[in-house]
Amino acid sequence: MLTRRLFLIAAPLLAAGCATRPDAPETAGPLTLRDVFLGEVRGRGLFRVDLTGAERRFTARLHGRMQGEQLIVAEDFTYDDGQTGRLTWVFDPLGLGRWSGRREDTVGLAEVVEEGETIRLDYTADFESLEGVTRLAFSDVIYRAPGGLVINEAIVRRWGIPVGRVRFEMTRA
Repeated sequence: MLTRRLFLIAAPLLAAGCATRPDAPETAGPLTLRDVFLGEVRGRGLFRVDLTGAERRFTARLHGRMQGEQLIVAEDFTYDDGQTGRLTWVFDPLGLGRWSGRREDTVGLAEVVEEGETIRLDYTADFESLEGVTRLAFSDVIYRAPGGLVINEAIVRRWGIPVGRVRFEMTRA
């Protein structure tokens, strides 16, 4: 039975763990999917598991191009444990700053919304690691930081519960 005391102790912890997406700080102006991903981009990232503190670092090279109205972004990853991979996003414009997207590992379509100074990206993917495949939901916010960096931060959920975070810092190649 949940006692009042246990509730008062657990409620703030549960509330903190249930964030649906990272907050975006004030940034340097409007941002679009094309601004971020067209052309050559390089970046470094970190995936962190909230419960254990385990971390997995990676680097990525991205190449974005337009094919008609579609934005196609090829991502080549190298993880610090030596695993490599390539994933390719295909984004279709829906109008008024909205896109749908898909790549080889997504389950269904990603929803993308350009919101002035930020881009919101929500999707579910089957994430491959050395331990196997895990289905994860990602809620990303992409924003421009001072000094020309573009930051992609994500809250990662499994079965609806936040389990990790990703931070990926990008620069033009």
